[in-house]
Amino acid sequence: MFQTPPLRAGHGVLCALFMLAANSLTAAPAPSQPEILFTAQDVFGLEIATDPQVSPDGSRVAYVRVTMNIMTDKAERSIWMINTDGSHHQPLVTGPGDYSSPRWSPSGKRLAYLGKNEGKTQLMVRWLDSNAEVQITDLPNAPSGIVWSPSGEHIAFTRLVPAPAATLGEMPKKPEGAQWAAPPVVVDRMVYRRDGAGYLPTGTRHLFVVPADGGSPRQLTEGDYPMGSTVSWTGDGSSIVFSANRRDDHPYHPRESDLFQVSVEDRTLTQLTDAPGAESAPMTSPSGDYLAYRKTADTRRGYNPAQVAILNRRSGQHQMLTEDFDRSVDKVQWATASDALWLQYDDRGVARLARMNLKGDRQQANIALGGVGIGRPYTSGSFSVGGDDVIVATQGQDDKPADLALVRKGKDPLALTHLNDDLLGHKSLSTTEPLTWSSSHDGQTIAGWVMKPPGFDPDQTYPMILEIHGGPHTAYGPNFSVEAQLYAAAGYVVLYTNPRGSTSYGEKFANEIDLAYPGHDYDDLMSGVDALLAQGYVDPEQLFVTGGSGGGVLTAWIVGKTDRFKAAVVAKPVINWASFVLTADLNYYFATTWFESPPWEDIESYWQRSPLSLVGNVATPTLLLTGEVDYRTPMSETEQYYQALKHRGIDTLMVRIPGASHSIYKRPSNQIAKVNSILAWFERYRP
Repeated sequence: MFQTPPLRAGHGVLCALFMLAANSLTAAPAPSQPEILFTAQDVFGLEIATDPQVSPDGSRVAYVRVTMNIMTDKAERSIWMINTDGSHHQPLVTGPGDYSSPRWSPSGKRLAYLGKNEGKTQLMVRWLDSNAEVQITDLPNAPSGIVWSPSGEHIAFTRLVPAPAATLGEMPKKPEGAQWAAPPVVVDRMVYRRDGAGYLPTGTRHLFVVPADGGSPRQLTEGDYPMGSTVSWTGDGSSIVFSANRRDDHPYHPRESDLFQVSVEDRTLTQLTDAPGAESAPMTSPSGDYLAYRKTADTRRGYNPAQVAILNRRSGQHQMLTEDFDRSVDKVQWATASDALWLQYDDRGVARLARMNLKGDRQQANIALGGVGIGRPYTSGSFSVGGDDVIVATQGQDDKPADLALVRKGKDPLALTHLNDDLLGHKSLSTTEPLTWSSSHDGQTIAGWVMKPPGFDPDQTYPMILEIHGGPHTAYGPNFSVEAQLYAAAGYVVLYTNPRGSTSYGEKFANEIDLAYPGHDYDDLMSGVDALLAQGYVDPEQLFVTGGSGGGVLTAWIVGKTDRFKAAVVAKPVINWASFVLTADLNYYFATTWFESPPWEDIESYWQRSPLSLVGNVATPTLLLTGEVDYRTPMSETEQYYQALKHRGIDTLMVRIPGASHSIYKRPSNQIAKVNSILAWFERYRP
């Protein structure tokens, strides 16, 4: 930012006389108002609307309202309700604790939800006419995936059923009162820790059913098999459909799952699908005649899109509904009349919603979803259908997090909430401008977005930050981003892009990097920087680059290929593919999906794609930043690169975020610490 320098001593009198003379001829212009910028402190004031649930009659919507508690440094969730015309906005379940997953009973007279208080999450039910509330479960492990039965008499859910941990050897009896070391932990599972969850307890997730008025939950499934998170009752309420990988060698088939149906009465299990790949997210139609589900191929490729299939419960025939639709479907809900499905998918960096009938004809709704994830500008969002196809969705915008909006045919969405107007309405925020260019590799069109500093002056030149998304099979879009807003408020032009490998541009584009990542996505990014420089307002001597996860991979690759950037921040990267696939939480999946052979059979392929192989070329000052309990791209990857840069005498620092996993953002202060570290590093190297 540029500020007017103060007057020097002895200079003020002459200036004052000059100004008086000028004012005698013409009125002085009104002083311009200073920009009120978005600040790091504002992160704690942000609110997010998510998980909308429209009532069965379509008149109301319950949703989860996320706020940031500056005292506990945590995001807190409460449940609010609003009419679908925007009236009667009121809290429903608030106070100490954490509340989520509101789900309407079929009659619309009760609401089930998950409530966490004093450290334990339980299933709760509230009667809306009397506001009476009852705790339905008292379980040692949290329930999830709650679904009402069609009659409203029962609620299904899943939860972890603990199992004894593996042991090896037997210790002698400890004398009474003796204080021995903790016993050794014996690990015998392929996936024994997971990012964000830590070291996993032993046991298996199973399906349960409990009376909606309270009672003892009854377990319906058994066996040591991984189960999906979405379950659905059959139309007559006699059975529940779920997805699971029930192969005995399931750890060696991470891309496989099938649909099963279990009888609520006698627990009889029926397999509904057996095709290669993953069938998941079952959804029974309101009529009970159809079952929709997502289907993903089991092919060794980096990216396999999710398609939608339908099982006709009367004929037993399966039908692929989206075979000619070159987008991956994220969420599915039935239309009220059971004659169509509402699909959520990403298209060119924007989360979209469309109605597709049972012939595959599609009509896109006039709304862009997003704003649920606020750290970086990833696609996101959710929606709900109730009543006579009344749809409420989380509406995405580039200058504020998600609000709720009513989707209207032939009209603009009707905004139902305005959660951040009090915080952001008077501030100068950056907005996005689309930018496209041709890749220097093959001329392919690449898309991105530019954010300019508030108060942007086209006659000035500005420093630039290239911000690279992770995944790599994800997508950025014109969505709200705390990081990008803070970079812009600090005076930077921000460029973020969707290079080849990004989703939402079709299967072929996403798989351009299959067995070739990182690769020509580097050319896409550098061509984007060149396209922005051609606009004339970016200083070519003040280029900076950063990215996290897959973006961390590409940032490290970039500084090994060019020295055009003044400084770089490599966040939570993969540096050495061979060590990564043997230490990451989903190790076997990565080794068998992103490579054709394990590292000991083809070490050259791993090394050629590792940023560590280019460390000898690095001349750019490079900061490393990772959460200390990141199990997706473990800290050991960051440490390797830091030590290599140190050995070479390159200016570097390593920033470790205590207690943070791969996302880093579970605590608002971690998000602020990340951005502040990046900006402080770049400021060191600005001319």
